[in-house]
Amino acid sequence: MQNISIPRPPWTSLGKRLESTLRKALFDFEMLNGIPKVAIALSGGKDSLTLLFLLHAISGRGFPKLDLSAIYVSGEYSCGAGVNESYLKAICSELNVEFITCTSNQKLETLECYSCSRERRRLIFNAAKEVGAKTIAFGHHRDDQAQTVLMNLLHKSEFAGNLPKIFMHEYDVTIIRPLIYIAEEDIRTFAQQQGFARIMCRCPVGQNSMRKKTDQLLSAIEELYPNARENIARAGLIYGSQKASKV
Repeated sequence: MQNISIPRPPWTSLGKRLESTLRKALFDFEMLNGIPKVAIALSGGKDSLTLLFLLHAISGRGFPKLDLSAIYVSGEYSCGAGVNESYLKAICSELNVEFITCTSNQKLETLECYSCSRERRRLIFNAAKEVGAKTIAFGHHRDDQAQTVLMNLLHKSEFAGNLPKIFMHEYDVTIIRPLIYIAEEDIRTFAQQQGFARIMCRCPVGQNSMRKKTDQLLSAIEELYPNARENIARAGLIYGSQKASKV
């Protein structure tokens, strides 16, 4: 087994802020109320590893002791294709977190983001239910939220983003997004400080995806409106919460 250094409290000032912000999201959207077991979609990138470390850190500290499992989707082409699986297994072993591997069948000639995402979710949901976890945590952060809101607005004339907590009727599971308030730049800095920022997605499609282009558009907008990401993400959350409360 590899010798792995695991980020744990006491945190740096940034780590304290990230944990506090994650706790606020969990509280605001009642993500863990009555939830005995949580599965984490673990790609091995900075976002999902930050989610794993923070959820493990709060377990039993202001929240009940969490029964955590981590689900990793391997395969020739997937969002975690550039990750050494043994590295993730070693991390989960150190944290005493169950590690589960699923395999994607994506091939280069048919590879595209939508179908790959659908397959990954199906694999993750089914694996989670097999181990008794009907709540799955994803590492989507504030910048993912801003990108999703802008893409839906421009492409479909819909004002909709990533809901912090949503029940998926088709699969009978609930998705939660505990990092929804946290900026990607803060996650990147935290990963650099804690020594796990070296992992990168190697998907040939993802490097030129619509989401990547939308992120570049947001960077251009920020030259005129410096708080654009924060404001778009927050507006999406407010609208989504208001819409959900009327259902």
